[in-house]
Amino acid sequence: MTDVTDDEKKPPRDKGTGSVFQRKRDGRWVAQIEAGFTRSGARRYITQSAKTETEAKRKLRAMQNKAAKEGIPAAGGGGMTVKKWSDTWLPLYQQRVRPSRFTDARGVVRRYIVPTIGTRKLDRLTPADVRSVHKACRDAGYEEATALRSHDVLMVMLKAAELEGHAVPSNVRLTPRPRLPESGRDAIPLDEAMALLKAAGDRPDATRWAAALLQGMRQAECLGLTWDCVDLDRALMDVSWQLQRLPYDDRALETFRIPRDYTARRLVGAAHLVRPKSRERVVPLVEPMVEALRWWKETAPPNPYGLVWTEAEARPVRKGTDRDAWFALQDAARVAHVDEHGVGRRYTLHEARHTTATLLLELGVDSEVIRAIVGHSSVTTTRGYQHVSQELSRRALEGLATTLQFGAQRRTLLPQPEGD
Repeated sequence: MTDVTDDEKKPPRDKGTGSVFQRKRDGRWVAQIEAGFTRSGARRYITQSAKTETEAKRKLRAMQNKAAKEGIPAAGGGGMTVKKWSDTWLPLYQQRVRPSRFTDARGVVRRYIVPTIGTRKLDRLTPADVRSVHKACRDAGYEEATALRSHDVLMVMLKAAELEGHAVPSNVRLTPRPRLPESGRDAIPLDEAMALLKAAGDRPDATRWAAALLQGMRQAECLGLTWDCVDLDRALMDVSWQLQRLPYDDRALETFRIPRDYTARRLVGAAHLVRPKSRERVVPLVEPMVEALRWWKETAPPNPYGLVWTEAEARPVRKGTDRDAWFALQDAARVAHVDEHGVGRRYTLHEARHTTATLLLELGVDSEVIRAIVGHSSVTTTRGYQHVSQELSRRALEGLATTLQFGAQRRTLLPQPEGD
């Protein structure tokens, strides 16, 4: 007769199932459930003891119910708090992401996550803890987007903790994300876009706003555009860089927090040219834009960085300065966004970009052509990326220029003769 081992007699229990037995050394009853394996490969158990068999069975059912609802806690890391883990995780995260993303994540951790659940242990977190972070954002008076951002940062942080072997209950990362309300951003109506272009003609930075409305460029792409990326003879613009101010690592030594594999060219102070977050793209320039840029290149104040647009002292334009100029342009053009309740506000710079994509869609331009012109846009994310010829892009932009009466208005972007 062949001997049969215990392992062959009984199939292994699933995680979360368990048993009750009496311990010989002290006579106490023990409830235990299997919890997978340790790092060394040995079986791992979660146990609780009781004086009586009845009480042990009650504890077993409680452990089984908790395992069914929350999952089996991972091994290790039982003493790690959210605050302690955030101190470990943030420097690691800094090396992996763009400086702007790291700065945003660090702010979320310090303002909302740590003050709310920093003392909680990782292996004792619950969905209610996650929701308390959402509530902290709302109680601080911020919009739902802040709660969503805090949620996403917390989930990334907890996933990293799991990868490092710390215990995080599996149901915590299943907590639903906050839902964003419908975006209040709108495309600028055609007549108002035309009014903005007309008003821009009275300003020295007229081409800056034509680039936003006609070319659909992001703010950082406009501010980081250099003349060596503008080919006026071929009427092409290479959108390969954007202007960002990177955080100092040591101001005295003039070193910066820059992650590995991140390309950055320092201009002055904290201002750097960095690669755009979307793929680089070459965009055609319509003929009126070429004329306006050619004039601007000849008359613009020189700057040592080769930037197309600068501040008065030939320094890179700050985003706040650029935003204020955009608001002033709207005031000069007497345009504003007015909602269904009659409440007015200024258009954001992103809405200028949204306008380009929306008007191109209304002209019947294929969404992939629009994507090639403006880069990634929520208006055009219905299909995967395909290569689009520059000729298709040029025809689309010529159609947009006609719609905006850009050819008729190009004189507003160029200096006017006396008495005209």
